[in-house]
Amino acid sequence: MSATIEISGRVVRRVGYGAMQLSHGRNRPSQDEAVELLRAVVGLGVDHVDTAEFYGDGAVNRAIGRSFPDASNSPLIATKVGAREVPGATPTLVPAQSPAELREDVEANLRSLRREHLDLVYLRRLDLAPGIIAPEERRFPLADQLAELMAMRDEGLIGSIGLSNVSAEQLTEAFPAGIVAIQNLYNLVYRESEPVLELARAHGIAWIPYMPLGSGFAGHTHVTELPRVLSAAKELGTTPGQVGLAWLLARYDRTMLIPGSLDLAHVRDNLAAAELDLGVLVRTLAG
Repeated sequence: MSATIEISGRVVRRVGYGAMQLSHGRNRPSQDEAVELLRAVVGLGVDHVDTAEFYGDGAVNRAIGRSFPDASNSPLIATKVGAREVPGATPTLVPAQSPAELREDVEANLRSLRREHLDLVYLRRLDLAPGIIAPEERRFPLADQLAELMAMRDEGLIGSIGLSNVSAEQLTEAFPAGIVAIQNLYNLVYRESEPVLELARAHGIAWIPYMPLGSGFAGHTHVTELPRVLSAAKELGTTPGQVGLAWLLARYDRTMLIPGSLDLAHVRDNLAAAELDLGVLVRTLAG
């Protein structure tokens, strides 16, 4: 099983780092602590960081911008547009789906990340659970959204375009835009995005499943609590989390993971999952 993947013109490890917990974790760090953590994470070998301007109303992006001010010597930074955090609102995350809002949010990401160019930008659609769902009047045609992102790619503001939280039909519609990556909810327990994964596999598109171990939203089963995962981890002398991550990596050779943690030992364990060869046992865990 290869430990690297090519995406957006870069060869990166198949296990990166999801930065959401820097603003959403129970023990969220200060800006200085976040910078220290991010630099330590990259010191462990992480070369792909996933973020969004709506994580902490730009706080996470600002920490990333401070951590890696030299874009030529930075990990690949992937960000998302399609929503905004509005402190004091209920919920605090609100839709920002119009083409004009997408451009504004790309520009906001550029400022907070201290960049002139964004490596990879995902359009986060808000048609499907989990997370907020945009009301009908705040939904916009996918074709119009992609046209704006493609224009920004032509202008050099964006390197590559990805999609998040989309159906197989939407991915098919988006093919002409040159989609390089899909970020959907998917793990050993929750596999409703299987048709999207199959399309990604057929077209060589990178697959970045979020919530890889099933946490993050109330009511979702944790992969690490499954008896068959616990049994496999015991038999193989590894952790349940590594079994869950390794199963995802074994599903498709262009899978790239972005687990998040505030614990460097946990980050180190996550990275090690890409080095495991769990063979048939991992591939048949869901059976």
